Amino acid sequence: MDEMTGQLTDRLALDLDDGFVELVRVHGSAIRTYLLRLTGSPAEADDLGQDTFLRAYVALRQFSPSRRRSLRPRAWLMSIATNVWRNDLRSKSRRPVSAGRVEEAGLGWPDDQPGPEERATATVDRKALVDALATLPERYRAAVIMRHVIGLSYAEVAEAQQCAVGTVKAQVSRGLAKLREALETEESMLKEVMT
Repeated sequence: MDEMTGQLTDRLALDLDDGFVELVRVHGSAIRTYLLRLTGSPAEADDLGQDTFLRAYVALRQFSPSRRRSLRPRAWLMSIATNVWRNDLRSKSRRPVSAGRVEEAGLGWPDDQPGPEERATATVDRKALVDALATLPERYRAAVIMRHVIGLSYAEVAEAQQCAVGTVKAQVSRGLAKLREALETEESMLKEVMT
């Protein structure tokens, strides 16, 4: 356990409310990014993120101080976020969808702004990647995003997914292969349209 994680879990063990504020500060951005990549919707990511931290807080209240101190918060939160997202998918499959998907919004450009053509290309590329991610089966999508977008180790992804490291490696590998395939298919379709 690294020093920062140790300090965080010590705070959680000593004072849950103070520690929880720090937990959200340290891991909130990664959880939102993960959920944004899973859902493709900033509003949905925010809602699911709030639900994730609410469930985490309720669970932490039931944990003993020693269990809070031994917690591996990043993998634990990713596991909760994954379950919240899957529950949301199941819930949506039982009721009709009334609104279209909200595209990513509010992404600012750096001070050394690229020109309009470069921005258009980057936006198209990002949209293609987000759309391709959305086509992956749940288990591959979650593993690829945790590993390559959030930057979790294979061991952390395995802990979050509650499976073996080898299983995670296979899910990531298969997910990336399906992602490449989807992007190549889209690129070839665009070429056909352009000719």
